[in-house]
Amino acid sequence: MSAQPPIFLSLTAAERRELLWLARQSIRTALDGGTPPACATITPALNEPAAAFVSLHQDGRLRGCIGAVAAERPLYQAVARLAVSAAFDDPRFPPLTKAELPATAIEISRLSPLTPGLAEDIFPGRHGVYLTRGEHCGVFLPQVAIEYRWDRETFLSQLCRKAMLPPDAWKHPETTLMLFEAEVFSEEDAYGS
Repeated sequence: MSAQPPIFLSLTAAERRELLWLARQSIRTALDGGTPPACATITPALNEPAAAFVSLHQDGRLRGCIGAVAAERPLYQAVARLAVSAAFDDPRFPPLTKAELPATAIEISRLSPLTPGLAEDIFPGRHGVYLTRGEHCGVFLPQVAIEYRWDRETFLSQLCRKAMLPPDAWKHPETTLMLFEAEVFSEEDAYGS
């Protein structure tokens, strides 16, 4: 892949803050058993169907992450649902408790549309990858390669392991690689906390 302009325009600072607020309030109301919050201002960008992931962190460590690679609902609705799922439905972690919420940082990744790609097209840190082979699938967000300082081959090998495939499965013609970019933002970015 050659250098290309972003596939979509970045969200404004206000839109990012709105989504982060919505994610936190959605988790809070789920913990309290209350009515899900409403988005205060639904801009065209927030109303546009978009794929997204919501990641929760505590003390710099992952505490939950759930996402969707298909744009099936408006971005604001996707973020609200995914935030609750990241808090309570990630099978790697116990459900989030009310006591944990204040120490939980929220990060949102808004994904570009998936495009077919080859291993050599991947730039670690820029591209996320959705890998499929038969009934096996796995996805890594672009920031995973940065966090672990992985090169392309390590990134793909680890993704194969995540998909419960042999580490070299990405080299086989039956394996499909779908690439995407992500606009990633967190409460720390938005509020300086």
